[in-house]
Amino acid sequence: MTGQQGQGVVTGIGDDCAVLQVPSGQQLVVSIDTLVEGTHFLPGTAPRHVACRLLGAAVSDLAAAAATPAWLTLALTLPRSDPDWLEPFAAALAERATELGIRLVGGDTTRGETLTLSAQVHGFVPSGEALLRRGAQAGDRILVSGTLGDSRAGLETLLRPPAPHADVHYLQQRFYRPEPRLALARQLRPHVRAGLDISDGLLADLGHLLEASGLGADLWQDRVPRSAVLQRFYPRDALVWALSGGEDFELCLSVAAEEVPACLKVAERLGVLLTDIGCVTAAPGLRVLDAAGQVRTGLASGYDHFKDSI
Repeated sequence: MTGQQGQGVVTGIGDDCAVLQVPSGQQLVVSIDTLVEGTHFLPGTAPRHVACRLLGAAVSDLAAAAATPAWLTLALTLPRSDPDWLEPFAAALAERATELGIRLVGGDTTRGETLTLSAQVHGFVPSGEALLRRGAQAGDRILVSGTLGDSRAGLETLLRPPAPHADVHYLQQRFYRPEPRLALARQLRPHVRAGLDISDGLLADLGHLLEASGLGADLWQDRVPRSAVLQRFYPRDALVWALSGGEDFELCLSVAAEEVPACLKVAERLGVLLTDIGCVTAAPGLRVLDAAGQVRTGLASGYDHFKDSI
């Protein structure tokens, strides 16, 4: 993971700057994610969980752009130097980076009151082919990958721990270990008009996608995919968390109706659930419809970066 060798790395860790070469015919895609103890994860969280959560969330932005991961830079603010924390964190980060195909090429550490971690990720996409939020058209179908609400349920088990159970482990893994949909996004790219990853909650992020093109949508609540574990363990909260819980890091895509069968075939081949949950409309506004076709009201939209904390 050191970045001393690998595609495009001229000079990696060990100099003041990394020197990197973008391949011919490719554009560089860059994103950054920050985690703050007490806001994004609980104090005392195992360092391996912090590493996996940080890197999964950051690389998910590359998946949202249908990019291929390349390089990573890391900034750590630590209350004190603590090898017992740093060593397992570094080991987990290295392992997860290898799994995701991304290479650490630089970073910085400093001392501060609150444990804070920032991961800047860089990826490649063929020139002009980055998947963006804008581009949806009225009549498009709205597709989402995976199941939604599990991460919020995982957080709930940490805030109010239930008795040990296999379901609890599953939900906590969904919170600690986001799985960026890299292969799915790249293979779906020819069929998709617009897309993003679901970090702030389905309603909030779908709202961002629609706003980018000045459109609206009708979303059928019964079609929103929820895991059997979520519905079994938190039946009363499952729908609300699937709509607004956030940090699922699944894909939300706007796809021409005639392209939906091709998208479903790609997802099936990759073993990833892909669900049609609604339709983009010319009329503005995002409407959540119940089984009778009635508009739901009073639903929270999602995570607020300046209000919400754990």
